[in-house]
Amino acid sequence: MNLRSALLAATVLALPLAAQAQPVTGLYVGAGVGYNILGNQDINVPGSLGLAGVAGSGGQLQFQGGFVGKASVGWGFGNGLRAELEGNYRANKADQASFLTTGNAAGGWEYKYGAMVNVLYDFTTLATWIQPYIGAGVGYEAAKWSNIRAYNGAGSINMSDSTQTKGSFAYQGILGAAFPIAAAPGLAITTEFNYLGMSGNREYSAIASCNTCGAGGKPATGSGSLTSNSNHNYSFLVGVRYNFGVAPPPAPAPVAAPAPAPARSYLVFFDWDKATLTDRARQIIAEAAQNSTKVQYTKIEVNGYTDTSGSPKYNMGLSIRRAQAVAAELVKDGVPKSAIAIQGFGQTHLLVPTADGVREPQNRRVEIIIR
Repeated sequence: MNLRSALLAATVLALPLAAQAQPVTGLYVGAGVGYNILGNQDINVPGSLGLAGVAGSGGQLQFQGGFVGKASVGWGFGNGLRAELEGNYRANKADQASFLTTGNAAGGWEYKYGAMVNVLYDFTTLATWIQPYIGAGVGYEAAKWSNIRAYNGAGSINMSDSTQTKGSFAYQGILGAAFPIAAAPGLAITTEFNYLGMSGNREYSAIASCNTCGAGGKPATGSGSLTSNSNHNYSFLVGVRYNFGVAPPPAPAPVAAPAPAPARSYLVFFDWDKATLTDRARQIIAEAAQNSTKVQYTKIEVNGYTDTSGSPKYNMGLSIRRAQAVAAELVKDGVPKSAIAIQGFGQTHLLVPTADGVREPQNRRVEIIIR
């Protein structure tokens, strides 16, 4: 089995092996350029060109490596398969002609262009940076011979006066890999190996000329057609592909600002008409001071209050003295004085609503608020 047969067989066998979700969805376009190797073409030479010293009965026309370019537009079906329409162009220069009786020189160009319908399958791998694919295609390809000429010391065979174009059914196999560009969703670099063959025979008109084959050793000519029955191309391409159906990745969700820690408060109670601290009051203040070191706070409020016994003016002063006593104890327990805000509210903001002149223990208090 030769190389082209093995490639086509592998392509046909691999196409049904759809097992993963396909990375191309919806409309896409692609293009690539590269290097084309044109295989030797088998040439049959008819008897009308059989001038002694110039034309043999057959042989091969050999070519140099040349250019290949192609562009495609296609659709990804979302199940691993793609279908596309491809346009291509190839150019190779003639190099040698072994169908001459002697010598092996040749010149001129073969240009090929055509359209192919391809079916491809994209493989999903564990590596997100590469997406291999395989495919096959059929279509029509035209081979244009431009001033191709084989010659030796005895004469030459001109395959055309200017250009001749012959076309036929064409087929191809494709092996490739795409390399997605993370910074541009939908865009990928591609590398491919393509085999393209043309079926059937193609006849090109030709004129053979011999410098000494005529009567009396004079020049002679013969005309007819040469037949090429092989055209095999091995192409290596690098290109780009853009999938219009790829949406950009969603923007990262904004990070919510942490909610401010809830304020923590402590209540310190006082005896009637007193601003001195009890043992229990000192325990509560020490607890507040200790807990203030475990949280990030902006300020510590110390607010004093009284009950409704006594005059409002007297009660305002008493509430401030109570707040000052608690603040002094906080400083003693290690709280920075600059972090403490002292305020007295007198007999306002009662914890337990009462009538005027009522001695209510719950209202004789200082509230420590850590914010």
